[in-house]
Amino acid sequence: MIDKQNIQGIVEEFIKENGLFLVAVKVSGANRITVLADKNEGITIDECAALHRHIVNSLDRDKEDFELQVSSPGLDLPFGVIEQYYKNEGKKVEVIDNEGSKFAGILKNVNTGGFELETEVKVKGKSKEVKDVSFNFEQIKSTRVILTIK
Repeated sequence: MIDKQNIQGIVEEFIKENGLFLVAVKVSGANRITVLADKNEGITIDECAALHRHIVNSLDRDKEDFELQVSSPGLDLPFGVIEQYYKNEGKKVEVIDNEGSKFAGILKNVNTGGFELETEVKVKGKSKEVKDVSFNFEQIKSTRVILTIK
């Protein structure tokens, strides 16, 4: 079976020089390798293809066959790394905390410890007020972008 750590090392060699960041590497028992990468401006198909070529050229198919998929994480997957929080600062996101509570709002003030969410909260009955709610990353079960169509 192909070693996940080896794949991560190969990817990290490539991304250092190309302004990308690694979101996830998955290797199944059948040697299906999935690499999710991105960059702040959004990863292009050409960049995915270049990363794919780099990985293929770094592995030996004669020694061990594999299937490889390289892509962006997409909008439907929750954030996996802090770089995704930085990339999506200023956008509307949904946050689910470890207790299962859902919050929706604008992602703000991301730092290494957490972030703030500008969201509407109920105040004394029915009225709502916009407030910044702070979250530590340890409190978060998942965060994902809310797609809005204008």
